Amino acid sequence: MFEQTFKNIDDILHKDAGCTSELDYTEQSSWLLFLKYLDALEADKAMEAALEGKPYSFILAEPFRWARWAAPRGANGQIDHNAASTGDDLREMVNTRLFPYLAGFKQRATGPQTIEYKIGEVFSEIKNKVQSGYNLRDVIDLVDELRFGSQAEKHELSHLYEAKIKNMGNAGRNGGEYYTPRPLIRAMIRVLNPNIGERIYDGACGSAGFLCEAYDHLAPLATKADDLETLQKRTFYGKEKKSLAYVIGIMNMILHGIEAPNIVHTNTLGENVNDIQERDRFDVILANPPFGGKERKEVQQNFPIKTGETAFLFMQHFIKSLKAGGRAAIVIKNTFLSNTDNASVSLRKLLLESCNLHTVLDCPGGTFQGAGVKTVVLFFTKGEATQSVWYYQLDPGRNLGKTNPLNDADLVEFVTLQATAATTAKSWSVDVAGLDASTWDLSVKNPDGGEVVALRTPSEILDEIAALDAESAEVLAVIRGLVA
Repeated sequence: MFEQTFKNIDDILHKDAGCTSELDYTEQSSWLLFLKYLDALEADKAMEAALEGKPYSFILAEPFRWARWAAPRGANGQIDHNAASTGDDLREMVNTRLFPYLAGFKQRATGPQTIEYKIGEVFSEIKNKVQSGYNLRDVIDLVDELRFGSQAEKHELSHLYEAKIKNMGNAGRNGGEYYTPRPLIRAMIRVLNPNIGERIYDGACGSAGFLCEAYDHLAPLATKADDLETLQKRTFYGKEKKSLAYVIGIMNMILHGIEAPNIVHTNTLGENVNDIQERDRFDVILANPPFGGKERKEVQQNFPIKTGETAFLFMQHFIKSLKAGGRAAIVIKNTFLSNTDNASVSLRKLLLESCNLHTVLDCPGGTFQGAGVKTVVLFFTKGEATQSVWYYQLDPGRNLGKTNPLNDADLVEFVTLQATAATTAKSWSVDVAGLDASTWDLSVKNPDGGEVVALRTPSEILDEIAALDAESAEVLAVIRGLVA
């Protein structure tokens, strides 16, 4: 229903000088979608109040409501293009009046968990990049066609928005930063099996894929009004450092049905882990923290195990942020299991001694588009030392790539076998008592072996190259003879 509208919006933004990438298209669509959604939300709440005979106090002042500045309507219910601004007038109004007004909500809001504060945060972090006021008018007219009325409409919009995030992730730069494959997230959630009433956290939430999927997992279980309120207000928590990801994460959660997402725009690693109190801890943590980054010395001072590797600092944050008995599933690059530097060894020791690392899912290359590293998922429970680790080697039986991504069926066997830690050709258990206590090496080593890769000597490799060169020369000679 809305797919063509989304494509048309992207086509217009593609022509605009201010929008140069898939990231820009998603960002600019996001702020307009946000305001269109807000207009629909306010209309619903005003109608509810009227039915109850109560007054409704609008969040936005009248000149800044969608129906006034973006889509004023005539008597026929259509946009009145005589009353609607366009060109330079529209661009100037958006840049000099609308955005400053909306950004000001951050100071005016009663607290950070209100939708007013989220409005202020979003419009403090992004700018209108559409340079042509005529292009902006065309995009606004298309966004105005979108409807948030029914659950089916919201579901389709959230599905299309997820597709935009996926395209943005596949666009090359920073791919995995914005998009964790949803089948992998869903499998992680099924293993942890969160319940209504538990607090779920992602300290590097990006586009909020983990939180949205966790909401989709729990929403069908909400049978009482209290359950719905718990899911809306007291279940999903996230932190995100980057402005664009923060804005997209908020919009993604709103489209999935969370009205005022508990996502905070902050550098999670700027918090000293020793300051984390019991009230700050969570029942369930799901995350794919950024890896490969190099954190500054002052950030490293917030952690007992000093390292510049971003993902290793996040691991310490997550362990500290779990309640006793809390469960976590964290994506991390597979070198974490075997690196011999002091920080890696200390972190593995901390994990094994303070948590039960019960499961390691070994993901194949190509699981993450645009990321050249192999990853594993660590599943652990806080509060008891690890006795045994169950490994599962995910093998979809094909090469994963952009046109052949991971799907839910690929992970069914993993989720099924994980429940009993069964031993198969792809899964096995390792007794922690048998590990080398000087390295705590947790490398993925399938005792069943599979195909053993025999490493050849350099002279054997050179001999094969020479033989292939000779073979190529013979083929070329035959071709030349045919052509002559």
